[in-house]
Amino acid sequence: MNRYLYATLLFLTGFSARAQSPVIDRTDMPAVTTAAPVDSLRLSQASTVLPAGAPPLTRRGANQTWNYSNLVATSQTVERYTSVAATAVPLFQLYFGAAGGPNRATVASPAPLPLATGPLLPITDPYQFYNVSAAAAPVQEFRSVGFGGLLGGLPVPLTYRTPAEQDVIYRFPLSYASQPDSSRSFVETPAALAATGYFSRRRKRVNRPDAWGTLITPFGTFTTVRVVTRLIDHDSIALGGVPGVGVDVPLTREYKWLAKLNHVPVLTITTQEVGGREVITAVQYRDRYRRLVLGTRSAAAQAAVAVYPNPLTSGPLHLAGLTGTRVRLKATDLAGRVLFEQTLAVNQGAATVAAATFGQFHGVALLTIQTSQGVAVRRVVRP
Repeated sequence: MNRYLYATLLFLTGFSARAQSPVIDRTDMPAVTTAAPVDSLRLSQASTVLPAGAPPLTRRGANQTWNYSNLVATSQTVERYTSVAATAVPLFQLYFGAAGGPNRATVASPAPLPLATGPLLPITDPYQFYNVSAAAAPVQEFRSVGFGGLLGGLPVPLTYRTPAEQDVIYRFPLSYASQPDSSRSFVETPAALAATGYFSRRRKRVNRPDAWGTLITPFGTFTTVRVVTRLIDHDSIALGGVPGVGVDVPLTREYKWLAKLNHVPVLTITTQEVGGREVITAVQYRDRYRRLVLGTRSAAAQAAVAVYPNPLTSGPLHLAGLTGTRVRLKATDLAGRVLFEQTLAVNQGAATVAAATFGQFHGVALLTIQTSQGVAVRRVVRP
């Protein structure tokens, strides 16, 4: 009899723990921000090397505590969400506005396209369009409904092949008790652009809530549910009728801690599988404005290191004023997405980075250069 009583208590304890998990719904998703200046969704990017003592990503289950209070911001960005009308592009309002049907967006956000098109399709002023289900909708979701940008000054809307192939980012209600779910999406350039250039992305997204508990960051303490998202992507790129090139993107995992009424994850740690190992490629957390102060050693490196040419129009990028025999270089875009990481040999205080290392990326890159003297941060423009 005691054995059955013990089993019942365990069941009730597990049920109680699950009941305490936050329940994320449509009201916790991005909404149009009206504050001026918009600083309500400031994000800090931290080093991909987690501080000593940081909890492992394998920590999962009910009623956990993750203490990431020792994260140190290396750069900051501000997420911005606007109405479709605020994009001031009539064609986008037609495709993604109230008359957009299944492509109707509730918010638009300046964001890079889903893959780097570079000189193939030099698209500027890119936007991503999202839809949050209406309160009375029988199915509650947050999904990407398309992208847009200017190609040679002309607006180009990019929608998913069918409404059923839009990228479903979350399904609601979402809590620790939720079952894993998956979706498949397919986005591609319009057929009218095929003669100029073409790209597409096939994606499988799998969301799995695997933990809930208390998260501590430099910004504060939150009761969160953690969702691990697996992204399996295949990209295709072609130019002017030439047969395309297909690329399987390394398996990406996003460890996202979600809290009520924050509208973006309060912490996201992104990893990719490289050589059979899971490697952290980005760390980003919800934050307030911080004056990023470099330590004495880093201040010396900051003063000494130079990068040129800038803008980087062609040829290699040169680094000068380096110390030691090797330096570690990481390049990200302004949203904190990692472009590449590599270790460079230093010869007489200098090193070079081949132009091909930047791949298809064009825009402003943030370089973090780790030398024996400290850390230097530089911005490089690649038109």
